[in-house]
Amino acid sequence: MYHALWQSVLGEIELTVPHATFTTWFKNTELVDQNDAGVVISVANIFAKKQFEVKFDDQIKSILSKQGINPKQISYIVSTSNKNTRSNRETTINSSSQVTADDLISTSPRYQSQPVTASVGGLNPRYTFDNFIVGSSNDLAYTASRAVAANPGIKYNPIYLYGGVGLGKTHLMQAIGNEIIKNDPKMRVLYISSETFVNEFLEYIRFKKKGFSEKYRNVDVLIIDDMQFIAGKEKTQEEFFHTFNHLHQNNKQIIICSDKPPKSIPTLTERLRSRFEMGMAIDIQMPDFETRCAILNIKASLSGVTLRKDTIEYLATNIKTNIRELEGALNRLLAYAEMRGVEPDISTAEGLLGNIRQSRPQHLSSKQIIDRTAKHFQLDVSEICSEKRDKYIVVPRQIAMYLLRSELHLSFPKIANELGRKDHTTAIHSIEKIEKAIKLDFLIREQVSSIREKLYA
Repeated sequence: MYHALWQSVLGEIELTVPHATFTTWFKNTELVDQNDAGVVISVANIFAKKQFEVKFDDQIKSILSKQGINPKQISYIVSTSNKNTRSNRETTINSSSQVTADDLISTSPRYQSQPVTASVGGLNPRYTFDNFIVGSSNDLAYTASRAVAANPGIKYNPIYLYGGVGLGKTHLMQAIGNEIIKNDPKMRVLYISSETFVNEFLEYIRFKKKGFSEKYRNVDVLIIDDMQFIAGKEKTQEEFFHTFNHLHQNNKQIIICSDKPPKSIPTLTERLRSRFEMGMAIDIQMPDFETRCAILNIKASLSGVTLRKDTIEYLATNIKTNIRELEGALNRLLAYAEMRGVEPDISTAEGLLGNIRQSRPQHLSSKQIIDRTAKHFQLDVSEICSEKRDKYIVVPRQIAMYLLRSELHLSFPKIANELGRKDHTTAIHSIEKIEKAIKLDFLIREQVSSIREKLYA
């Protein structure tokens, strides 16, 4: 009944928010009622409902007013028809009301009864697609993982996820396993770490234990975490090679994660490397600011706390390394606030976590960034600032420009001037090139991260 109206609203929203944001929060929404009291919008889950109440409410009201509708209030409900919603109870919360701890615990997928238990295939039932926060840093990995879960053994086999510590690789790969079991409880899914595989293989060799090969080959889905630790172990790699071949030839799904892409794992045999790359290798990057804010919002909500926007932005601005550190800072803040009986606001956060800023240079300068970049690439500063166009100089120069922009927020003319360029369009082109390279080139991203860490060491 309200489909055309809501599609019009969505069309305008899609033009104003990032694609990953639209896909994550707006894709599975629907306008289900409109009356004198207001409008009711159906969303996919409790996480989305909270996000709409806190972040998108004003934007939706503004767009609806353009359509001639001025609702007194907007209510968001969790759709009972959504296949991921296990409760038959709709929860309606007024856009101006607060979410209580009981509401969050009773309706959150994290606390609902799960289709699997922790003992099934080594999977943790808490890791689901519902509570995985999608942003520009991981939207490709998320989309591919959902495709694998829907068509195991057919779509992207193997799927190889890689990235730094604490970026959600384990969460995402276990979410695939949990989703597969939810869709078909008869599927045999096994999640292990590569260390477990190595240790069990050594026991098999030493003590002639039976059943090793059968354990790993008689499954429908094999999920291996931290694959980088198999490097350098030739006999183990040979055994895994045969296991891989057996599963792949029988259309069984293989899911692998590592901190590096296959080509960057030292002493990995060429035949394993080629097999890891034959499906889809996807990089999970550092979460961007918007994603970090969403993570903090949801994690706080799960604790029954609504954090103010400035507090969330303070944490998201000052902790950029990984999700685990971000969650750790939030947990420290909430625990301290509860223990002391104070509000977990920005002043409390600054007092408790001020060492985050204190550990960084208080007056980071352009010269420090250029010097550190030159030193990293074993160049003289004079070379980076020269007119030379050799590739071994151009790329470091572009990285220096990118860091001047990202760390100091300098204007393009200022950046060009710092590097001895007269035309600021050179700075624009260089920064855009590095921004794209960081998403696609593992080596460039590693170099940028290494320089940034040294700046704040």
